[in-house]
Amino acid sequence: MSQTEQTIASIRNLNKSFADNKVLTDINLELNQSEVLSILGPNGAGKTTLINTLLGRLSMDSGEVSLFGYQPGSLAVKRQTGAMLQVSSLPDMSTVKEHIELFQSYYADPMSYDQVMAFSGLKEIENQYSKTLSGGQKQRLLFALAICGSPKLLFLDEPTVGMDISARKSLWKAIETLKEKGTSILLTTHYLEEADQLSDRVVMLSKGKIVREGTPSEIKSQINTKRIRFRSDADIALLAGLKTAERTSQVNGNNDYFEIETSNAELTIKEIFEQQIPMTDLTIVGAALEDAFEIINNQQSTESASE
Repeated sequence: MSQTEQTIASIRNLNKSFADNKVLTDINLELNQSEVLSILGPNGAGKTTLINTLLGRLSMDSGEVSLFGYQPGSLAVKRQTGAMLQVSSLPDMSTVKEHIELFQSYYADPMSYDQVMAFSGLKEIENQYSKTLSGGQKQRLLFALAICGSPKLLFLDEPTVGMDISARKSLWKAIETLKEKGTSILLTTHYLEEADQLSDRVVMLSKGKIVREGTPSEIKSQINTKRIRFRSDADIALLAGLKTAERTSQVNGNNDYFEIETSNAELTIKEIFEQQIPMTDLTIVGAALEDAFEIINNQQSTESASE
């Protein structure tokens, strides 16, 4: 096994319930060194419960979980992990610098202060009190605290919520650099562009069960839907009437710019030509991760309703 294929975390037949509500069912999963694994799913899918179980904050009902060969929550694991969780609070009257220096003191071999600053982009506001920070700045501070120990395994639960586009992309770059340096990252996010950009693998959870697993490309390839976009002065009713069109819409409310979703782009294009519908600026693109996410969730909802 090569260094990049070394298993960091292993989950076998993990089950977790709260009262009569089964939140995680037979979860089997591995996380490898230098890998970004994204856990995706709608609210209530079990993402945060899974992270809290791996962190040892919640006990499992049954199954086996191993991180670096140790049990979740053990001191040996804590020394090698960092976590940025959705629900976190900070003392108001400490500065950014004081927070970071305090967290550095918890570790025998912490990441250098300058490196933490570089990753988090907080240098210009290091002397501000945390109570004065914006939502996005607080997220960056929480990220900084999560990496203070130079973690080999980093848990990021919705890390870019509240960040503007510039800050989000800066954090993406930090995540990619940490991965290149050997850190394994387990990420949850509602930004599907984020998962598509960062993930080596994606796991899709629905009602506590893994319903898809693979690279972003592999998951997208399971969805046959393609989008045909073009400009035309045709009536939308004519386009919607195409036999192979599954959904037809105007793009951004533009009266002459249309998008057709179809599972057979070749036949749809042929039908457009046969009906001599005028068009320019033609593009055909495959399904995005967002499309796959929506379609798979709809499939799961339909299957659950029919049970």
